[in-house]
Amino acid sequence: MQAELDALEARIRQVAALCHALRQENIALRQQLLAAQQDGKQLTARLDAAKTRLQALLETLPEDV
Repeated sequence: MQAELDALEARIRQVAALCHALRQENIALRQQLLAAQQDGKQLTARLDAAKTRLQALLETLPEDV
C-alpha cells in the first residue's frame, strides 16, 4: 500500500511540475505573440506611410510622361 501511495505521490509531483512548465511556456508565448503583434502594427504603419509618400510623388509627375 505504501508503495502505491509513493508512486501516486511521484505521479502527482510530475503532473504539478508539468503544469508549472506549461504555465511558464504559455506566459512566454503570450509575450512573443504580443511582441509580434506590435511589430506587425509598426510595419503596417510604415507601409501606410510609404504608400502615402509614393502617392504624393506620383501626383507631382507630369501627365504626359
